[in-house]
Amino acid sequence: MAKADKVFFENLIEAANSSCKAAQYLVECLENYNPENITDMLEKMHEYEQEGDMKRHEMSAVLAKAFVTPVDREDLALISHNVDEVTDDIEEILQRFYANRITTVLPEALEFAKNLLSSCVTMKEMLGEFQNFKKPAKLYETIVKMNDFEELCDKLYLDAKFKVRDNCKDVLDVISWREIYDKMERCADDCEHVADTVANVVMKNS
Repeated sequence: MAKADKVFFENLIEAANSSCKAAQYLVECLENYNPENITDMLEKMHEYEQEGDMKRHEMSAVLAKAFVTPVDREDLALISHNVDEVTDDIEEILQRFYANRITTVLPEALEFAKNLLSSCVTMKEMLGEFQNFKKPAKLYETIVKMNDFEELCDKLYLDAKFKVRDNCKDVLDVISWREIYDKMERCADDCEHVADTVANVVMKNS
């Protein structure tokens, strides 16, 4: 692969790494949740979100200057955007804990967060294989893993929303937690969007 092409793939891996760090931090926050520290949590989480934004801006700048790209520039831009959306989603999940004044973490939320972390780690693994899109056997394996995690998150989402009425007696708490689970489900969907876009690139170039 030409050295000029590597910059695109390396950028996507670095962007996915920001998602992984944000997801790992979300798990840590929920495992050791203290509402008195939520503003500090948000500040640290925002650093990961800004790091992800920077990678998206870098990709846009490189694409604007590139004469040729290893795959369609529109696809690279879309993947970059979708990865950034994942990191944004993770920040928004934590923001809902602040906005909804959550005081204790439900076990379903922590399990969901851990699966989002696994999805982000697999997303990074997938993007690490993306440069081999012309020999995509291992790349397809990671795409399937991404889809499996999304299906698992779908089940977690349904179960969590079902149980929230048992876990919460106050109607405002029920509404707050359902909103948080909606944000988590959106994050899982956006992880799958990254995988779907990569799969489409493979098909277009095979």
